[in-house]
Amino acid sequence: MKMFAGLSFVSALALSGCAAAYPQTASVDAAPSGTVATAAVETGPVSLSMPEGGIDLEGAAVLAWDDATRAANFRRMEDFFPGFEVEPAATPRALAAGEPLPAATAAAIDAYMARGDIAGIMVLQNGAVRYEKYGMDFGPQQRWTSFSVAKSLTSTLLGAAVADGYVESMDDPVSKYIPGLVGSAYDDVTVEQLATMTSGVKWNESYTDPDSDVARMFDTQPGPGEDQVVEYMKTLPREAPAGEKWVYKTGETNLIGVLVENAADRKLAQYAKDKLVDPAGLEGSLFWQIDLSQRNIGGCCLSMRLGDYARIGQFALEGGKGVVPEGWFDAAGAPQVDFGSAAGMAGFGYGYQWWTYPGGNFGAQGIFGQSITISPDQNLVVAILSNWPKASDRAQSMERLGLLAAISAGAGAGN
Repeated sequence: MKMFAGLSFVSALALSGCAAAYPQTASVDAAPSGTVATAAVETGPVSLSMPEGGIDLEGAAVLAWDDATRAANFRRMEDFFPGFEVEPAATPRALAAGEPLPAATAAAIDAYMARGDIAGIMVLQNGAVRYEKYGMDFGPQQRWTSFSVAKSLTSTLLGAAVADGYVESMDDPVSKYIPGLVGSAYDDVTVEQLATMTSGVKWNESYTDPDSDVARMFDTQPGPGEDQVVEYMKTLPREAPAGEKWVYKTGETNLIGVLVENAADRKLAQYAKDKLVDPAGLEGSLFWQIDLSQRNIGGCCLSMRLGDYARIGQFALEGGKGVVPEGWFDAAGAPQVDFGSAAGMAGFGYGYQWWTYPGGNFGAQGIFGQSITISPDQNLVVAILSNWPKASDRAQSMERLGLLAAISAGAGAGN
């Protein structure tokens, strides 16, 4: 594994952005290593949420929503899609008020929010709030959808399954935990290769192509006892030996969700209650969408409050003690895949479903401008919720990165 110590948070963020700002494929420098079926409502802290009258929207339809529709609906996805509601922590983590950021830094954030497509920004340093502001008539008690930010949470639940002994080794074949993949291109792919998206299985992640894999995977209609995600993913061909090529694949994070559900023998949302919601001290309830097999969608589509995204970032910053194996985030937030060979990407990479930056910094990102960015050296967490005009846009990403660099400079040292 290549490490990039000594580079600043500013330089780490200078070229990062949403998925489209990264190469969609890269050579690997890796360390060895619809109608929804009705179901009984769960009791206790996790319950099934079903929109009135069921659902007549496909998941990919979100990509076709116009700006006004997204602005209205990103804060209430439970009205359109089925999922599991998870109760907040019995003892939420208090976020104390910290020293406000310098006036110039706060003014830069205010100016960024004045664009009109930012729902909220929170900056934590040393676990205290140094900046918090909302836009778009969004507020601290409301939830906002995350898109691929969910990938990093699903990865953390994989770490919890390893710590609990449900997943015996990251070197195990994926098919050990997902029998439906036996005989497919995933048969010899390891859990770690799935976590780093280096399976070598062919995939098209285009958000503008209606025939892409990311658009088509939820069109598969599972039969009785079948998994919707598995039924699609097992049909995909191999394009490279496992471990030799990185390709960004939402479908593979969905498989991680299936793997964790199978291994832990419970819904991903139920496991998240024990391993994320309670330990991180989430203040509000969490909503996580499900597919036609009533599995939580591991690669997407959970909704939380802005403060709770920041709490998740703080939980990861502090190492997820007692939930994931010791040193899990040292590996998960490190460049297991190195993008340095791609033009302009020196020092950047991909870990276990976290984007990684020079200097040990890492982050979670989702389309339309959702992000959690973590700087361990500065003890800094920045959570941003947005409604960008496009699902992914390099110019928008670069503007956000300039803001993050200004926040880093204004925050100064973390200790």
